[in-house]
Amino acid sequence: MISQKTTKASDRRIIFFLLLAALLLFCIDLNGIPLRDWDEGTVAQVAREMSQGDTWTAWLHPQLWGQPYLNKPPLMHSLIALAYRTWGIHTWTARLPGAVLTAISVPWLYALGREVFFTRAPALVSALVYLTLLPVVRHGRLAMLDGAIVCFFIATLWMLRRATSSQVSAKGVRPYWCFGVGVGFALMCLTKGILGVLLLAIALVFLAWDSPKHLFSPHLWLGLLLGGIPLTVWYLLQWQYYGQQFINTAVMTQSLERIWNTVERHDGPPWYYLLELLKYSWPWLIFWPTGFWLTWRSRHHTWAKLVLVWTIGYLLAISIMGTKLPWYIFPLYPAVAFTCGVALAAALNMHRHWTGRGLSLRKLPKIWGILLALFSAVGAIGIVYASPWGGEPSVALGLTFLAVMLTTGLASFLVLHQQLQFVPTLLVGLYLALMCLMVSDHWVWELGEDFPVLPVAELIRQNTPPSQIIYTSHGYERPSLSFYSDRRVTARSIEELQSQWQNTQPAYLLVQDIAPYQNIKDHLTELGIVNGWHLILNQPQG
Repeated sequence: MISQKTTKASDRRIIFFLLLAALLLFCIDLNGIPLRDWDEGTVAQVAREMSQGDTWTAWLHPQLWGQPYLNKPPLMHSLIALAYRTWGIHTWTARLPGAVLTAISVPWLYALGREVFFTRAPALVSALVYLTLLPVVRHGRLAMLDGAIVCFFIATLWMLRRATSSQVSAKGVRPYWCFGVGVGFALMCLTKGILGVLLLAIALVFLAWDSPKHLFSPHLWLGLLLGGIPLTVWYLLQWQYYGQQFINTAVMTQSLERIWNTVERHDGPPWYYLLELLKYSWPWLIFWPTGFWLTWRSRHHTWAKLVLVWTIGYLLAISIMGTKLPWYIFPLYPAVAFTCGVALAAALNMHRHWTGRGLSLRKLPKIWGILLALFSAVGAIGIVYASPWGGEPSVALGLTFLAVMLTTGLASFLVLHQQLQFVPTLLVGLYLALMCLMVSDHWVWELGEDFPVLPVAELIRQNTPPSQIIYTSHGYERPSLSFYSDRRVTARSIEELQSQWQNTQPAYLLVQDIAPYQNIKDHLTELGIVNGWHLILNQPQG
């Protein structure tokens, strides 16, 4: 029989391996491509203004282009600002804190799995599935808040389990773990506001189902109260400083109103997030139905209760919200990974007898092999697309599709021949495919929807005074352009631009057509042109 000491040593080695693999995948080549609009550019600029502030108030009351920034609490912005002060203001320093926290969430998910599963296999496979989920890697590397809050949520669940598990304490809850739950709740709310309340509610519903006696433990609620003190202090300080403006903007418009109203025209049908899962969670989504069936069948077990509450509770909550954005689904992916991990662990137990504690399948479903073969065909099409004769010639992208084609093709063959090696084949192959994608210029494919921002930003930065506002005829404001040029570039209609050109001295315009401004004033100085964008000035260049 394996001793508990040996088991803990093995877990430590696995956690170290998972952390190393995650840090490599999440942090490689973060500087390779520019920040995207909207959130990345905005978060990076808020962090810059914090890092350049002369007093502590710049950190407590952050600003965006000199105006109060009340969209989200500034925890992640503060971490990015610290990275700026340590290593300078760069694309990679803007992305580094979020990437590191998302990487940390991988071994923490394994640790949570070890708390709820009876055996190591489903915990390890689930963590590896989570590590190789495309949307997790993509969004986790961005200068956004979602990877951080998922890390804090997984940590909160782990500490809640440590506090209430009968295996840890037969006498009741452990107070110091309860305090950790409170700290985790505060960190979630200081990252994304009211979303932390929803995630805590999911954790408490799970506790009420799995161990209802611990839900009313005074230690738990005292821990939440003490751990939440920093959160309470921060909100009180904001209310004292901004008054009703903070309530109207931060609490209502940017938080509560998103539940029942559509904010900034970000809406969608109730099945919006199901479509998001269908678009980006392949090929792991192939195993999700089997995993969910096994989870439902095992709903009397702790791990199944957690997965069901997490999946159904969170998916239902975000689906009925009025405002819908693609990254709202991020906290669901660890539950998806757990569900897929259950199916894959059951496959690995295929030749073992049912013990009452494990999961096993009698045989590998043929549909798995068929769907993997279809996904391999998609990879083959992608190779053509990334070839010199395709629409997007790229060596790194071609290697990505090649890895996908070979991995899923071989896995399909193994599944159809009832060979269990398909699991490590998928895990290793998809990790390598994602590594190839992350060193390419295509992992943030939204950048291809608009003009390249860096050359235009350099044109502005080289030819305009610091702090100068630039007006553009572009259809909407691009925060990334403002960040890289270190000037506020604000969008205006043609009529507003013509009025600005005539009545403001000096006026710097970024336009694609200079004809409407040539006859309005005597002087039109063209400062430069890049990618069809003209930077013009309504006075002689001095």
